[in-house]
Amino acid sequence: MLTYTAWDQYSLSFEKDDETKGALSVLRWAYEHYGHEIVYACSFGIEGIVLLHFIQQVKSNAKIVFLDTGLHFPETYETIEKIKQRFPDLQIIMKKPNLSVDEQGKKYGEELWKTNPNECCRLRKIVPLEEALREGKAWISGLRREQSQSRSKTEFINRDNKFKSIKICPLIYWTWRDVWRYVSKHQLPYNTLHDKGYPSIGCQPCTSPLYTEEDLRSGRWAGTGKTECGLHE
Repeated sequence: MLTYTAWDQYSLSFEKDDETKGALSVLRWAYEHYGHEIVYACSFGIEGIVLLHFIQQVKSNAKIVFLDTGLHFPETYETIEKIKQRFPDLQIIMKKPNLSVDEQGKKYGEELWKTNPNECCRLRKIVPLEEALREGKAWISGLRREQSQSRSKTEFINRDNKFKSIKICPLIYWTWRDVWRYVSKHQLPYNTLHDKGYPSIGCQPCTSPLYTEEDLRSGRWAGTGKTECGLHE
């Protein structure tokens, strides 16, 4: 296992000025280094579509985990089916929580996402990802520095104390326009909610449309002061 100092050195060595702003170089290194012990936790938002296109070029049968909370938009599930058709070799795993939405309601109260959104995210996202990463050493995320202040210092390779893992973020230098140019250039399928004012798409009860680029995540948990589901700290 590399030391954290070594990870920093690797991060600095990736060519961020190439056509993919370092993304392909980072992914090639990640799969060469971690092999089958790395997983991509994909939300199938627009950044995820770009990463899936890169990943299938590096490892066509890569393991992809979708945290299937049972509360996603129909359009999100439609997008997953389109990706399965486009990249049939990818191993897409629909990771469900231990409790169904109804079971959670009986145990914790109906619509927990309204009364305690942090606990809802823990049960339906954090715990399932912990389980998915239990046998691995690293995971891939589509975080970009431009997305929010809390993500502005993200590196290519990050120590993830929460999941006791290594988090690889290939798209940190990509802008919102970079992402859309790439999707358009390669005619990639994507979630049609993006065309309806949803730049960031999560669970249906906690996601609202947003018509400004000032804060691409302000449509998530709007009015609650919550900005992250807890996967990223």
